Amino acid sequence: MNEHARLNQAPIPFIDVAAQRRRLGRAIDDAVARVLTHCQFIMGPEVAALEKALADFCGARHAIGCASGTDALLLVLMAKGLGPGDAVFCPAFTFCATAEVVALLGATPVFVDVDERTFNMDAASLARAIPVAKRHGLRPAAVIPVDLFGQPADHDAVAPIAAGEKLFVLDDAAQAFGASYKGRKLGTLGLATATSFFPAKPLGCYGDGGAVFTDDDHLAEMVRSLRVHGQGGDKYDNVRIGVTGRLDTIQAAVLIEKLKIFPEEIVARERVARCYNTALADLAVVPQVAKDSTSVWAQYTIRLAPGRRDRLAADLKAVGVPTAIYYPKPLHRLAAYAGFPVADGGLPVTDRLAQEVISLPMHGYLDESTQDRIVAAVRQALAA
Repeated sequence: MNEHARLNQAPIPFIDVAAQRRRLGRAIDDAVARVLTHCQFIMGPEVAALEKALADFCGARHAIGCASGTDALLLVLMAKGLGPGDAVFCPAFTFCATAEVVALLGATPVFVDVDERTFNMDAASLARAIPVAKRHGLRPAAVIPVDLFGQPADHDAVAPIAAGEKLFVLDDAAQAFGASYKGRKLGTLGLATATSFFPAKPLGCYGDGGAVFTDDDHLAEMVRSLRVHGQGGDKYDNVRIGVTGRLDTIQAAVLIEKLKIFPEEIVARERVARCYNTALADLAVVPQVAKDSTSVWAQYTIRLAPGRRDRLAADLKAVGVPTAIYYPKPLHRLAAYAGFPVADGGLPVTDRLAQEVISLPMHGYLDESTQDRIVAAVRQALAA
């Protein structure tokens, strides 16, 4: 095999965190070194600096850093006092953390179907799920729309249903921080927004991390207390039951530097998505962003018939092109969640998507030649 052919077969990273690390280089080294110098590893000055930068970025009144995206969801639900007898409406086509935090508090996740085009919560299914919760003797308390794969949910469709039932809205933007919905950045919709800084996320740190966004002063105060064992005036004045949910200082320092280049990376992700759509629209169902929304393209996900999907994954793996399936089993099909209620009419779109979706490499450092190689491999596999 000649050198050109050998390089052409080199494995492609699904998400190239290393390319971003090379770009940031000394900036990250210096940021971490500053923390190592002052040694304030827990709640050091970088945490407050990041929180201000995040709030300024999305326009929220408050940003509260925490230990993970899961903790971000959990802290909001804890602040609202959710527990046994409460129903929280969640899409079934998402990562388990969305429903996990509900069940951890003894409340009941009630699963809702999703829209076939956007993969996000279907408001009509939400409306059908509310009577189901009541028939189970539950009090409808909250709804958690998920901004899946980087695209905002249809918040204007969810909001009136939530208002009519006095549900508070917790936006799960773990995959979509940086996206906009009808001119508003995520972080400013609903009572609160939760996001994740897991390394694979569009804005990721070098470990676990997350944040809560809200314009509600009281909720922000509660979340800040709960993330440090329910502290009051100080950490030994515990006024409520809390958790260890803090964002550590080194991760905050890393995120400060990454946030500076985040807008440029969003533009690069959009370029990659447009190229994929143009190249693959005749062979697969490609993703489309809803009107008046933007996406940060946490994943680039196409749809194929189940048999074709499995063959494509195998063919691409053979030539060094990775794929992933988000999610092979929807939440209501997982053993841990199978006993929870689902909306009237079932979740047919969710079940179908779980059999059809497959994601291709997506990140802001996917150069044109590498993307051409991916597209060529996909086209060859699907044409076979």
